[in-house]
Formats: sequence, C-alpha cells, structure tokens
Amino acid sequence: PPLGVTNILGVEPTANTAEVAAGKGIPVIVDFFGVRLAERIRAEKGQADLVLGNNVLAHVPDLNDFVAGVKLLLKKSGVATFEFPHLQNLVEQNQFDTIYHEHYCYFSAIAIDAVAKRHGLVFFDVEEIPTHGGSLRIFLAHEGAEDVTPAVRALIAREDMLGYKSVALYAEYQERVRATKRKLLSFLIAAKDAGKKIVGYGAPGKGNTLLNYCGIGADFLDFTVDRNPHKHGRFTPGTHIPVLPVEAIDAARPDYVLILPWNLRNEIAAQMAHIGKWGGKFVVPIPEATVFEPEQSR
Repeated sequence: PPLGVTNILGVEPTANTAEVAAGKGIPVIVDFFGVRLAERIRAEKGQADLVLGNNVLAHVPDLNDFVAGVKLLLKKSGVATFEFPHLQNLVEQNQFDTIYHEHYCYFSAIAIDAVAKRHGLVFFDVEEIPTHGGSLRIFLAHEGAEDVTPAVRALIAREDMLGYKSVALYAEYQERVRATKRKLLSFLIAAKDAGKKIVGYGAPGKGNTLLNYCGIGADFLDFTVDRNPHKHGRFTPGTHIPVLPVEAIDAARPDYVLILPWNLRNEIAAQMAHIGKWGGKFVVPIPEATVFEPEQSR
C-alpha cells in the first residue's frame, strides 16, 4: 500500500489524473470535493484521520463549501493539511504571472485563519516551503483539538505588519507589475532593434499570463520550446508563438533564451548551458528582466 497506509481514498475531478492514482493502488472518486461529497464519503467510509490536499485549495471555486466538507470529514482528533503558493511571495517576488484562470484564490495566513474559524476549525501549525516559488503547508484541526503554534502566530503578525490587510499594499504591487512589464519590453525592443534573435523556453500556464499581459508575440520571440511533446506544433494562446521541441534551440542558435518557467531557471540553465558556445545568454522575466550567462546559472 502507498506509504504503508491501508485505508486510503482519493478524490480527483480529472478522470485521466484519477486513472494514474488508481494505477498506483489508490481508490479514487472522480468528483469535485465539497459538502455533498463529504457527506457521502462519511456515510460510506466514515471520517478521516488525515485529509491531505496539495495545490488544491487555490483551485477551488467555492472555498467555503470545500472547507465545510473538510470539517464534516475530519475525525475529532483528525488533521487536515494543505499546500498552496503564499501570497506574500507572489507580492514580494513579483510573481504576477502565476495569476491565471486555474487559480481562484491567492492565500495569506490571515485569510486561512479567517476561513478556518468560520467553519469551526483551528489553523494550528504552518511550514514555509520552497515549492512553486514559495508555499505554505498549513495544518487544520477541530476547534479546541490542537494548540496554535508560535509559527502561526508569528506568520499572521508578520503579514499584518507588512500591510496585507490594507488596499495600499496591493495598489503598490500593481504599479510594480507595470514597471516589470515596461522593463521587459524595453529589453526585448532594444535586443530586436540590435538584430538579436530571441526565443522562449517553456510553454507553462504562467508564461501565457506574462506573454499576454506584456503583449509579447512572435514579433519578439521566434518560437518557444517545451519538453512536453503534446505541445509541439501548437501555438501559445493569444500570442501565437509556435511551440517546438527543445532541439529547435540548437538549430536556431539564438542570442537570448527567455526562460518562462522562471522557478526552474537553474535546472533549465544547467540543461541548456551549451548555448554559451555560440554566445547565447539567458533572460528571466521575474522578479524583473535579468540577463545572465550560462555558467553563472548555478
């Protein structure tokens, strides 16, 4: 059994993902999670010692229905744990390109504390982890079942002090995003005017937010490449940049490679270090447009 757990159940709304889990011996209900499904699982299987959801909470259209379902499904002594990108990183590291349609919410610890209390849960522990440019791993229990750790109190106090309850912080963030767009476009325009060849690396969701917001199309990037063969021969939505296999970079020998999945910059720069042979350089767009030589990537 996975992780030595014998009594396990998965919930996954996407059929093909559910099939992968089922292939690993995990029984899966193909459905969206909320109060309705929680009641059914509780009636059929009983309550859970552990409810686990990584990169789920930010994708939930009805947060209150979801959290109410967690409350229903949790044993008296049970714990629920979730991971999601932290709003503070999104703001401080200017990760605006992670704002796209799959994400309904961008959570602060302040918001998690409020939604937990609303549903009779306590947000009692937290870990700050590096996933997705900086995430929170939170722990919830029934009210009164666990004592709130100093880590939770400190994080909420830190967010409060930094201004995450005030509109001013978000207005300032908006202006910083605009400045980032201007800087990236200035670099691309100057490079194209100097006759330089620029291509992209990757065709991730976040890349499409960046390209569309900045108005970067095939007039700036000759093409982008991706390791996923299902994306080859297609175009980036809205900006219509061709998506090709990674080998296309070797044939084109571009002056600059714009790394769209910037959270993987070191990994990509190591894989593609050979672009230095023809004088190629990397560009990352976030937190601001920065050019670096292949050997400086590590």
